[in-house]
Amino acid sequence: MSKQELKIGEQSKPRFEFRTFGQDFEAARFRMARLSVPVPEKVWERQSAEIYILSRTNDINNTKIRDGKMDIKTYVQTVDGLEQWNPLMKGEFPMQREMLEKEVIPAFQVEMTLPDQQAFTLDEFIALVNAHPELQAVDVVKQRFGYMVNNTICEFGYVLINGAKVCTINSESTEVEDIKKTLADTGLQGVENINYLQAIKRVIGMIRKPLAN
Repeated sequence: MSKQELKIGEQSKPRFEFRTFGQDFEAARFRMARLSVPVPEKVWERQSAEIYILSRTNDINNTKIRDGKMDIKTYVQTVDGLEQWNPLMKGEFPMQREMLEKEVIPAFQVEMTLPDQQAFTLDEFIALVNAHPELQAVDVVKQRFGYMVNNTICEFGYVLINGAKVCTINSESTEVEDIKKTLADTGLQGVENINYLQAIKRVIGMIRKPLAN
């Protein structure tokens, strides 16, 4: 069976991903850019401002909010050090109480009692999050540069996590072997795989552990 050809910005079957965070990936970024095939202009550079919801009791559900829309992905498995995540839910603010109680709060793996109202604006929801002892809303600003190497979707990015600037670099594909070849070609073999949840928790001090460099 032939491999699926990936296209940046389009949906595919669930992908595997290598991602890491640190202060300096310039050598790997240089090789990634030189090895990349041409990519659509819309992914040359992208910027976004997002809110991640971090829970001290959860490391398997990744919740972010962008442009008033919530997106939750859930961890599936790790294969050869590469993580696979699947969509868990999508929602939009104002958000109904039922969706928060049945889909969102369970993803945080905490107990939370909502005020007596049927819908919640984004600001009301963030206030509830920040008032909870196990939860924290974190502002994340991304500047991302897209590439395509060995039929894997790649990016290098500058990320502000509550204003703290770090770098990230990644490769993702439906094919594990293609990612492994890309890591070898860009000099990223042996670098710790750190997802957004783990990176943000390390930066804000929820986990006492350094980034990759």
